[in-house]
Amino acid sequence: MTEAPTGSSPTLRDVATEAGVSAATASRALNGSTRNVSAEKLALVLQAAAKLGYAPNLSAQATARGSTKTVALIVHDIADPYFAAIAAGAIEGAEAAGLTVTMAVTDRSPERELEIVSTLRGHRPHAIILAGSRIADDEDALAGELRAYEAAGGRVAVVSQPSLPYGTVTVDNRRAAEELAAALVAHGYRRFAVLHGPPALRTSRDRAEGFVAGLAAAGIAGAEQVGTGFTEDGGHAAMTRLLDRGLDGVELVFAVNDVMAIGALRALRDAGLVPGRDLAVAGFDDISAATDVDPALTTVGVPMRAMGRRALDLALADAAEGEVVWLPTTVVLRESTPRRPG
Repeated sequence: MTEAPTGSSPTLRDVATEAGVSAATASRALNGSTRNVSAEKLALVLQAAAKLGYAPNLSAQATARGSTKTVALIVHDIADPYFAAIAAGAIEGAEAAGLTVTMAVTDRSPERELEIVSTLRGHRPHAIILAGSRIADDEDALAGELRAYEAAGGRVAVVSQPSLPYGTVTVDNRRAAEELAAALVAHGYRRFAVLHGPPALRTSRDRAEGFVAGLAAAGIAGAEQVGTGFTEDGGHAAMTRLLDRGLDGVELVFAVNDVMAIGALRALRDAGLVPGRDLAVAGFDDISAATDVDPALTTVGVPMRAMGRRALDLALADAAEGEVVWLPTTVVLRESTPRRPG
């Protein structure tokens, strides 16, 4: 048994020693984070604190909890409407919980993402949400930083592919692209090209591969592939290259996200062609601008705002390790891919 010296207040270490647990376990038990603290150890810590008359330092406790009343949302590109919609959902959930969302941008750099998470550990936000396609295959360093943040009372959730051991909100990009391909074949299209982003970007890879798989299932062997940036300018550049070397019978171009598709529409108009009439175009995500462009864009509807809200809920609920929430997608056919005569 340990007693605090006469005339001094008991410390957290005194409580841990009395309870027979580590200081980290005592801290988690007393600051309200019961993650990785068994009911038995929690009871021992609370009994020890009561016996010693331990009064927690409220300022230190807030820091340990990460309860700076902020949620850090880390995204690839805030100018991309996809991430803006996810952010709107996360903000909606945070406001309901009395929290404020701060944002950081990685520019799709795994190194920058790791640096941001490392910096955030010192600021102790209440939760960290990572939003965006996983890029690096080796994520040991990132996982290590997140574990250290979590051990100090932080909470983590992910909007992406389920590759990190945290609660994750995602959609089946591959299956959705397969369904889009099937719908377009049923619409009468037979010759396709695909505009995709960097191969290391898993979202781009899954969507491009899924689309080609959907064509194969319909008896169509492949599509011309054009690599480019995962941006509107990237879509414009890729479509321009495709037009410069000749369409060679291509009837429809699928861009793996809507901003790329919108760039492709712009490139068609710049070349004096009419999108939807001279060449059909489809995208993926169903961002708000998909119905503002002319012609309105065929795409796959992704519940981006709901993804942000569910990720916030997962973080605050201490989701089970590896819990994955799959949200549905919907193929949306619009004027950019008119039905071809049979």
